[in-house]
Amino acid sequence: MGQANLPGPKGVLVKRSFTLAGHRTSVALETEFWAALTAIAAARRLSLSALVAEIDAARGTEQPLASALRVHALLWPC
Repeated sequence: MGQANLPGPKGVLVKRSFTLAGHRTSVALETEFWAALTAIAAARRLSLSALVAEIDAARGTEQPLASALRVHALLWPC
């Protein structure tokens, strides 16, 4: 995915809200990471919310959700 297709300046934090395990939470990530996660979700035929919930359920308790999402985006399709 080319960065030329991303709206706005590079590296800008965008906050999104999700309900995970029955609790509402917000996550701020750079536009590029949201684009990567959206592409991963589409490739797996999941909603972005479902992908985030899956990553949340698999992460360790010491790892912040934003970090887990970034690492997932960097390592996919590993």
